Amino acid sequence: MINIFKVRDKKQFTKVVEQNDTAAFNSNEVHPVYATFALGRDAEWACRLFVLDMKENDEEGIGTFLHIEHISPAVLGSTVIFESCLKRVEGNSVICSFEAKVGERLIAKGETGQKVLKKEKLENIFKNL
Repeated sequence: MINIFKVRDKKQFTKVVEQNDTAAFNSNEVHPVYATFALGRDAEWACRLFVLDMKENDEEGIGTFLHIEHISPAVLGSTVIFESCLKRVEGNSVICSFEAKVGERLIAKGETGQKVLKKEKLENIFKNL
């Protein structure tokens, strides 16, 4: 892993809320708004953007945690801007905070963690489960 970033470096990701991002369980829509689980997926992606630039060809990132506070809804068609911020790198762990906004309105914030491991090590872990 190559750490080319400084603490507080930022990355952005833009997401338009689509039908498959809504709160639905067992094919039944609960609300026609951005689901917390879809928001979490996209928040993890926003922070993974750091990992993509840091990992080497024989490495891959794997999520270790996701903390999310879903503050406000985003309706279908909303453009959500995720901003991730590098909080720290500890060995092979990459920790980021994030905020998600529609315009100036904060819809979510939180923190994610990923570890960067050799692909071979990950394959062995999965194989031995």
